[in-house]
Amino acid sequence: MSEVWQPYKVFKELNKVNVNEHTESKGKFTYLSWAWAWAEVKKKFPLATYTVYENKDDLLYHTDGKTCWVKTGVTIEGLEHIEYLPVLDFSNKSVPLDKITSMNANTAIQRSLTKAIARHGLGLYIYAGEDLPDIPVWENEADKDEYVKQINESFGESNYHEAKKLYRECTNRQQADIWKALDQQTKMFVKEALTDKDDI
Repeated sequence: MSEVWQPYKVFKELNKVNVNEHTESKGKFTYLSWAWAWAEVKKKFPLATYTVYENKDDLLYHTDGKTCWVKTGVTIEGLEHIEYLPVLDFSNKSVPLDKITSMNANTAIQRSLTKAIARHGLGLYIYAGEDLPDIPVWENEADKDEYVKQINESFGESNYHEAKKLYRECTNRQQADIWKALDQQTKMFVKEALTDKDDI
């Protein structure tokens, strides 16, 4: 019972963290800061560890002779989640073996570790759908604009209850998209409002 329960508690604890303000968008992809994610894990679970798996030649990447990938693992409370990630260039295309650089490998390792952390729950929602055909976040882009407008106006009028309601009725992917469009002052209000324990 306890062997199953502990990983569940870890996932529940990490999955409830809002990571939106610690992400960065590049093209159609969203990335979570590796340094912030690891710091957040260590604050909550100080004994957590990570592993970068080397190949038989002690290199930090693995290869099929054509392209390369990295293998990392993150262990929290005795459970390790493994993540494999291809070594990609700036346009997210696989780097040929004869073109790989230490920077390519290092970037892939950091992203792989962040995704291994996500398997424990932290920021998992930002990867939702990446293994599926492209699904729009909004059925109509105007819907996002309207949410952003209403949330900004609600906070401007000190109507925090309505603003929280609007924000929380969106999906996690929509929330992340809205967050990027909010002004800095509204982001501060949203962050404070969402830590309010009062139910809406």
